[in-house]
Amino acid sequence: MQENYHKVREAGLGLAAISYDSPAILKAFASRRNITFPLLSDAESKIIRSYGILNTSVEQGSSSYGIPNPGIYVLDPSGKVKAKYFEDDYRERQTAAAILLREFGVVPATPHTSIAAKHLALSTSESSTEARMGRHVSLIVDVQLPARVHVYAPGVQGYIPVDWRQEDTAVARASAVTFPAPQTLFLDAIKERVPVFEGDFRLVREITLGTDKDLASAADKDGHFKVSGTLRYQACDEEKCFLPETIPLTWTFHFEPLDRARAAK
Repeated sequence: MQENYHKVREAGLGLAAISYDSPAILKAFASRRNITFPLLSDAESKIIRSYGILNTSVEQGSSSYGIPNPGIYVLDPSGKVKAKYFEDDYRERQTAAAILLREFGVVPATPHTSIAAKHLALSTSESSTEARMGRHVSLIVDVQLPARVHVYAPGVQGYIPVDWRQEDTAVARASAVTFPAPQTLFLDAIKERVPVFEGDFRLVREITLGTDKDLASAADKDGHFKVSGTLRYQACDEEKCFLPETIPLTWTFHFEPLDRARAAK
């Protein structure tokens, strides 16, 4: 959240976090991690209970009793809930950058990596380069097609559509790709209408990162590791279709173990 706080503010949004921790614990954490947005103490979990998000799997008397099921609410200016993000597994967390991209179209300020490809221009980026256990990170593929060149969209019949393949590994588990709305192209030679992408378009896919152990095992001595996939497509112009191409895709992350330090209550 802190990593993307400037993007949150630039989008005209506010940000606050609510925890069952005491003000002393929150102050120590904010100081240690340079947190500048408000951390609100709900020491008796009253707000947590009123939202119906108390983690009831934790036994009373435990030091963790009172924690919520972790999640994020997106509110409009009137306080109405516009969206919410909760996970079944408390070890998995949404990132601010991924939510900004999905809900508000705010593009992350991470570097774009250009990739050599025939008949089009490709670049990859990610919502965050910092990798922590259970993080949900958005992988992004930006495509630029020359004028009068198209590729086929998923759902086309009889042609090769764009296909982004991402194998699940211990490091990253992939969700489905989010495609933009395709255009309909009339192929005059065969009197057929087909769904295509033209011009510039973006593909987004969310991954869920693995455990600290899995990420640490994949990282090199500097803490970096890669997540890889492929993009298959067939580009066509007004006269002909070119041979199908399969392009390797790569994203580089830096492993950051969870902050497990705990301040005295």
